[in-house]
Amino acid sequence: MIVTRIIGKENEKDIRLLNEPFSLFGRLLPSYQNGVWEYTQELFPPDRVSEMCFPDENYNFDQMCSDHIFIGAYDGDCCVGLAIVQKPWLKYLYLYDFKVNRSHRSTGAAAQLLEHCCRVARELGCRGIYTQGQDNNLAACRFYLKHGFVIGGLDTMVYNGTSQQGKSDVIFYLDL
Repeated sequence: MIVTRIIGKENEKDIRLLNEPFSLFGRLLPSYQNGVWEYTQELFPPDRVSEMCFPDENYNFDQMCSDHIFIGAYDGDCCVGLAIVQKPWLKYLYLYDFKVNRSHRSTGAAAQLLEHCCRVARELGCRGIYTQGQDNNLAACRFYLKHGFVIGGLDTMVYNGTSQQGKSDVIFYLDL
């Protein structure tokens, strides 16, 4: 059974949960017309499906704990998921990092982590949560949309000049 809880100093090692690969099987294609965001989805043909893994972060609890909250998803004593939220200076809590181990994807762990983030946002008096997802990480984009997030923007420039060039960040908002 998965449970979520705030990660404190006593289990700070859990904030360094390793990234694991995810499938790149399609792309979310947002469009903005007449003040309304819409989207379509492009599914890649089998020969274009690939995997990607983000580089592992080396988060420092002591440096981050003043303005970030760490939430872990646990299977027993083992941390299998991590959400890091940044305390707001606006009315939306920023979902800074969000990941679940491959072995626990599609088990509800991500939904439980997100619900815990929503509780934190409410406790802090936030209007909602915002985050971003790469347009070619269709699984993540679908997850956010399924859980009530709406598209609030598209950053087409963020990866220019990097190895990720050609990708865009979709900005998602969830009102509580």
